[in-house]
Amino acid sequence: MLGRRGFLAATGALAGLGALHTIAGGGVASAAETPQWRPAVRFAPARNWMNDPNGLVHFQGEYHLFFQYNPYGDQWGNMSWGHAVSSDLVRWQELPVAMEPDELGDIFSGSAVVDQNDSSGFFGGQPGLVALYTSAGDTQQQSLAYSSDRGRTWTKYTGNPVIPNPGVPDFRDPKVFWHSPTNRWILLVAAGDRIHIYGSTNLVEWEMLSEFGADHGSHGGVWECPDLFELPVDGGPTRWVLIVSINPGGPAGGSATQYFLGDFDGTTFTSDGAPNDVLWVDRGSDFYAPQSFSDVPDGRRLWLGWMSNWNYAGEIPTDPWRGTMTTPRQLSLTAAGGSVQLAQQPVDELAAVRANRRAWSGIVSDGQTPEFAGTALDLVANFQLGAAETVGVDVFAGPNHRTRIGYDLAAQELFIDRTQSGTTQVNSTFPAVHTTPLTVSDGVLPLRIVADRSGVEVFAAGGRAVLTDAVFPDDGSDKVHLFATNGQVQADIEVFDLAP
Repeated sequence: MLGRRGFLAATGALAGLGALHTIAGGGVASAAETPQWRPAVRFAPARNWMNDPNGLVHFQGEYHLFFQYNPYGDQWGNMSWGHAVSSDLVRWQELPVAMEPDELGDIFSGSAVVDQNDSSGFFGGQPGLVALYTSAGDTQQQSLAYSSDRGRTWTKYTGNPVIPNPGVPDFRDPKVFWHSPTNRWILLVAAGDRIHIYGSTNLVEWEMLSEFGADHGSHGGVWECPDLFELPVDGGPTRWVLIVSINPGGPAGGSATQYFLGDFDGTTFTSDGAPNDVLWVDRGSDFYAPQSFSDVPDGRRLWLGWMSNWNYAGEIPTDPWRGTMTTPRQLSLTAAGGSVQLAQQPVDELAAVRANRRAWSGIVSDGQTPEFAGTALDLVANFQLGAAETVGVDVFAGPNHRTRIGYDLAAQELFIDRTQSGTTQVNSTFPAVHTTPLTVSDGVLPLRIVADRSGVEVFAAGGRAVLTDAVFPDDGSDKVHLFATNGQVQADIEVFDLAP
C-alpha cells in the first residue's frame, strides 16, 4: 500500500529534525514554523510526522491516544507509537514515545484494551493495559505488549508474534474487544482485501474464526484499520457496525473509510447489505483510519480519525509537525433518513471549551449577511430552505479566499468547497469540491461546523451527513459569513470561540 510501505519511497528520504517547538507557547521558533495552522482542540504532536490513531482506550480516568509517529522526522518512516493522554478529550498532554521499532520491524497500527480480570496473566491479578499491534518487518505479523503503569512504559511479549503472517503481503492493524456472550476476546485484522476474525481467552493464543469482505464493499484499494462494535438504532434494537478504511478508492479521491451494518454472533460477521453496497463514513477528503475508544466508562462509542489523505499527506505545509487528528466524535445509528445510517457528532465535552457566544437571526440573501470573526470556532446554524439555490456558511474568509460549506437544494447535496481556501493548496488534487447526498424532508437544514485553524468538520441533519477537509487559510482569513445564492433564506446562527 502506498500509505505504509510504498509511501516512503514515493516521497523521498526522511526529513531531518524540525525546529524546536512547545505546544503551550513560548519555545524557540524557526522562520518556517506555522503556528497559525496549529489546531486549538484537535490533537497534533509538537513536532514530526503523525498518521493513524492507535490504541484508543480509557483507563483510570485518562483517555489514551497512541498514534503512528516518526520520532526523527516529518515524513513517514521509523514507525513508532506516539502517546498522548487527556481527561476530557479536548486538552491533550503529549507523553514520551510509547513503543519504537525492534528486531521484528516497525510498530504499525493496532489497538489497546483494559485486561480487567488479568486474563493474560501479566498483571498479578490486577487490571492492566494490553496492546496488540503489527510488527512490520520482512512480513507483517501481530504482536503484543503490556503496561502495568497506566501506559507510561510497555513490555513487549517475549513470544511475539502472537499471530504470524498467513502468507499475505498486507496483514495489519489488529483491533481487539471483549465479546461477553462468548466470553472471549475478539481480534480483527486487515488481510489485503478482507478482514480476518480471531478469538482468544487470554489475549496471547489466537484461533482464526472466520473472514469477511472478499465479495463485499469497495475494493478500490487495500483494506486497513478495521473496527467492530454494536450500537442501538434510535435507542432500540442493536446492529453491529464493521469499519474498514481503504486506500485508494475513496469518494473524494485517495483514502477513505467505509462501513457495513450487520450481525456478529461471536464468530462471523454477516452484512445486512448486498455485496456491492458501499456506505461511506465521511465523504470529505480528510477522515481516515478512525478507531473507537475501548472501555469508555459511560458506554458511549467514541472515536477520532487522522485528518489527512495519502494523496498529499507528505506535502502538508505545517511545521514543525505534520499530521493532526479530527475532533473526537460520538457515534449512533439512526433510521431518521429512511434507512439505518451511522451518525456522528462532536463529543459533548467540546461544549466545555466554548467561549464568547455570538448569535444572529434574520434573512440571508446575496447582499445581506452577518459577519463574525475567528479561526477556532464551533458554529451551529439552521436554514429555513426557500427559493435560494445554495445556502450555507463561509469560514476562514478574507479579501480573496474562503472555505465554503453549503447545501445545494437542486442536487440535494451537502458540500465543502475548498477551491478558494487559501494561497496554499498543497498539490493539484487538493483544490476541490467534496459532496455527500442529503435529503432535507422538513425544509430545515441544521448544520454544526467545527472550524479549527487548518480544517473543517461539518455535521448536518443530526450527523447523518458528514464532511471533513483540511484547509490552510492565509493570515487574515478569519471571517465568517452566511450566504444564499440566487434567493434568500431565513437563518439563525450561534458562533463560539474554542478556547481550551
